[in-house]
Amino acid sequence: MYQLLGSPASPYVRKVRALIREAGATDQVQEVMVSTTPMASAAEVLTANPLGKIPVLIRPEGPSIYDSRVISRYLDQHLDAGLYPESRLWEVLTLEATADAILDAAVGLVYEARFRPEALQFPDWHDAQWAKITRALDTLEKRWMSHLSGPVDMGQIAVACALSYLDFRHDKRQWRKVHGELDDWHTAFAARPSMADTSPF
Repeated sequence: MYQLLGSPASPYVRKVRALIREAGATDQVQEVMVSTTPMASAAEVLTANPLGKIPVLIRPEGPSIYDSRVISRYLDQHLDAGLYPESRLWEVLTLEATADAILDAAVGLVYEARFRPEALQFPDWHDAQWAKITRALDTLEKRWMSHLSGPVDMGQIAVACALSYLDFRHDKRQWRKVHGELDDWHTAFAARPSMADTSPF
């Protein structure tokens, strides 16, 4: 059996957990939730990933693998989930990369506020990170709504997890007010059992 090390609040971990549920494979992957931070990685995470980051997938047949996109591709293949369809693979990968870039900026803002002394924080950097997120949301609405509304794939799961994280950690930014189409899409997608079962709130 595989073991997935993670935290329920991590959007990167949530992507993998949602994939597992979409694949109907919760009996094949044991989810081990750990308490870890960027400043003090859990010992079991460090043992499996020298970078100390989650998620980590411990495999019975080889070394542990890490990074949510690597794990997702691996499990998609081994669980025959079909969430990276060959016919639109590059679109799926681009959407997933866009979602992860949103998360990188959003998580960075959280870590900045949580771990850096207020006197050393840089408002212009905060604004630049949120500008990245806004541009990505604009692009999703302008170019990707037809794909997001199509058959379920990993790009959609990744985008949904990213938008949920904005609600979870950056609700004061109110991204939904200026992105009505994404708001409607996310509301419907978030009701999927795989999303509801992995919600951090």
